[in-house]
Amino acid sequence: MALTLVVGNKNYSSWSMRPWVLMTQAGIAFTEQRVRFDSFEPDSAFKHALQPISPVGKVPVLVDDQLQPSQAIWDTLAICEYLAETYPHLHLWPQDRAARAHARSLCAEMHAGFGHLRSLCPMNIEAHLPEVGVRLLREHPALSQDLQRITDMWQGLLQSHGGPLLFGTFSIADAYFAPVCMRIRTYALPVPADVQAYIARVVALPGVAAWMQQALAEHDFRAFEEPYRHA
Repeated sequence: MALTLVVGNKNYSSWSMRPWVLMTQAGIAFTEQRVRFDSFEPDSAFKHALQPISPVGKVPVLVDDQLQPSQAIWDTLAICEYLAETYPHLHLWPQDRAARAHARSLCAEMHAGFGHLRSLCPMNIEAHLPEVGVRLLREHPALSQDLQRITDMWQGLLQSHGGPLLFGTFSIADAYFAPVCMRIRTYALPVPADVQAYIARVVALPGVAAWMQQALAEHDFRAFEEPYRHA
């Protein structure tokens, strides 16, 4: 089996970060194919590059050479589920059935929710925008609600499972929320000490640290991904 993971710019692509961190942290071998963001318009180089492998023209995409070309996996949660089924010995989901169902519920919530956090605070690992974070929280009460939900969720999990990560040991859930950690850091969003400590542990994970290092090395600033500053 040979796996290829197609990703976007590491500084900005939160959805690409999730399976990349998961695979790297879990020791799953893969080849990375990076498709540079230029724009997301139908005639962009980005869309043209993805057209042969993804019907939706988005990253990430997982290509397994044992599957047909038309069977590329283009949704982040679907990629994680495929990896969990392909490598059951790695226990990418929690082993306990109830905890596994809980972890899936939280990842699905992240997948479909937290719209204000995602739209108002786009991932930008290189940036440090605390003044923007203060303004956004003042102007958008719904952002505070998203942040409170994240705080309550993480605190409850850390207390019930004893840490150091959300379900005790590293799982898909930690990879799924790694981009949220990046957002909280970039915009200096206020969270309690135990949540800050969890974020520090996530940042220190080798898979996350590697992604961040490569993001900082890109120096490929995209104006349409920079709503709060000039590159």
